[in-house]
Amino acid sequence: MTYDRDRIEALLDEGVRDKVYPGAVWAVGDATGILAQGATGVLDPDEPDVPMRADTVFDAASLTKILAVWSSIGALWEDGTLDLDQPLGTFWPDVTGHPLGTVTTRQLLTHTAGVLLRAQLKNLYGTDPEQIRRGVLHEQLHRTPGQAVEYTDRAALILGYLAEHLSGQPLDQLAAARTWHPLGMTYTRFGPLPADLAARCAPTELDQDTDTHLKGVAHDFSARLLGGVCGIAGAFTVLDDLAAFLRYMLAPATSQFRAGFGSEWINRSLTIQTGQLQPARGLFWHPAPGTTPDEDAWVHYGFTGTGMWISTTRDRWAVLLTNKLYYTRDRGPLTEVRNTFRELAFN
Repeated sequence: MTYDRDRIEALLDEGVRDKVYPGAVWAVGDATGILAQGATGVLDPDEPDVPMRADTVFDAASLTKILAVWSSIGALWEDGTLDLDQPLGTFWPDVTGHPLGTVTTRQLLTHTAGVLLRAQLKNLYGTDPEQIRRGVLHEQLHRTPGQAVEYTDRAALILGYLAEHLSGQPLDQLAAARTWHPLGMTYTRFGPLPADLAARCAPTELDQDTDTHLKGVAHDFSARLLGGVCGIAGAFTVLDDLAAFLRYMLAPATSQFRAGFGSEWINRSLTIQTGQLQPARGLFWHPAPGTTPDEDAWVHYGFTGTGMWISTTRDRWAVLLTNKLYYTRDRGPLTEVRNTFRELAFN
């Protein structure tokens, strides 16, 4: 399998010129590590002399769902602590007797749990984290579990709470202990970031309260409301850390490192778990748009402009990190860049 470095660089340079994003960092690799990488554009349009770099820190946004929640749930499952198909109410007192108690972990991971689609936590529950937690865990379901695939941030938020309940640790500590530290993901952490890392962070959208772009603070309002740590978003990361994570996913059995999850969890997650329901989902991962089943390319995106792809059968992974929110929330132009990038990285 090859990849077209020149066309990848031309594609991402064009995205800078068209103001899809101020800058981008990318890499393509396999189980041995990074095969090719690059950076283009600037860190901050207000400082045009500061280029985007390979070690730029990015707001991972929904990649948090994979880096923290999916990995932690996988570790608990491989420990034998968690049965994916056991109703939550049979072992989690916080949801026993409430609608969420009928839902399973697998349904949350496949977005078939029927939990509410809206995410305005402050409007629903106020600003106290414990009130928000109770509200989310005790709310009514949107529909009967197992009827439809409907992506919702609530699934990740609930799974983060579940991981904390089962492990007895806050989500940030659990993810660091079971995944980030064992894999040498030195810079991956929840925000707000310390000053030295915030200085290297790609800014995202404008904070109306301060009239400055967020930098080192999660763009996601729910994450900020919950102190920076939750299952929805809030993690920050760098290219090398994502490369270590994806490299491990391709060859966990032979890796010199050992995360809490292994090949069995990875293989289950990167297979269709939703039966005939559409759109098809694995466990938090989903097939990359435009691919066929034999291509086996799985993806997860972050709203800030982050994305990562993996194919275990083709021994290939790819990462594209941008800070598109500096310019716009319009997803269309970045979607085109992402799809073409994946084609070039996996051709």
